[in-house]
Amino acid sequence: MDKLYNMSVFTKVVEMGSFTAVANHLSTTVGNISRAVTVLEEGVNARLLQRSTRRLAVTDAGRRFYERCVAILGDVERAEAEAGDALIAPRGVLRVHAVPGLGRQLVARAAMAYRQIYPDVSVDLLLSQRMPNLLEEQLDVGIVIARSLPDSNYVTQKIGVSHCILAASPAYLEQHSAPRSPQDLARHSCVLLSTVDYAPDAWHLEGPEGAFTHCPTGAHLGVNDMDAMATALRDGAGLGLIAGFSAIEDLRKGTLVRVLPGYYTNARNVYALYPSRQFVDAKTKLFVDALKLHVGDQLASYAAELGIAWDEKA
Repeated sequence: MDKLYNMSVFTKVVEMGSFTAVANHLSTTVGNISRAVTVLEEGVNARLLQRSTRRLAVTDAGRRFYERCVAILGDVERAEAEAGDALIAPRGVLRVHAVPGLGRQLVARAAMAYRQIYPDVSVDLLLSQRMPNLLEEQLDVGIVIARSLPDSNYVTQKIGVSHCILAASPAYLEQHSAPRSPQDLARHSCVLLSTVDYAPDAWHLEGPEGAFTHCPTGAHLGVNDMDAMATALRDGAGLGLIAGFSAIEDLRKGTLVRVLPGYYTNARNVYALYPSRQFVDAKTKLFVDALKLHVGDQLASYAAELGIAWDEKA
């Protein structure tokens, strides 16, 4: 028999003073109640109850054991209540992994907005380019940008779409005339981005004349982070593909200028990943909802501002 069940039976026997009363209460037999107590006594190697045909008496060992059982069973009930409540009320620590550029620009803001509504949740935001292992790293949510995701047991939700555009600094364009067509990219210095989903050796662009692929050659500067890309471009290192969410403020201020404004990369989906579809904590569900609002909607707004159209179902 289950030890916690046996402990629960024993506490009820002490409280109700009768095997028969407990058997009726639990819709079982007197024999089952007696066996549950006997198993406990054998386990602790002590007599817990003195039995006679007329009455039950709790021994000194039984009284001490009863008090321990009440405390343990109370802890179990509270643990179950807290775990069940976690599916309804967000609380505790939420560990989130995100790619750096998106994490700094949008996910951090989403986390702050989320905490304003749910102050009982602490959010730990971890940033890196790699694909996280949610289970091994005890992460609740991972946020990645990808054309498609590898097969896994993770639950995935698409929360938005990201594109890269071509940009350069005004100073660079003063020294090097801006390209008029994609073919003109061949004569420019390039800043290359290399991440999990962006290969530096080929720029795949969509534009007014259809798809175009530019393969940068010669000496170049390479980075693996969108913020580093923005810094390099502002400092006049050349032309580069930069995500709209990383470029938008510089474009508004004029510290970057869009090059070939009709062209942009194919859509990259922004996904939220979490380990399981069953018993998902409220803190996780509500954070994914916050990502859709504060990340997905903001990405759509940036795309509209940049004149980028795409199929949201893609």
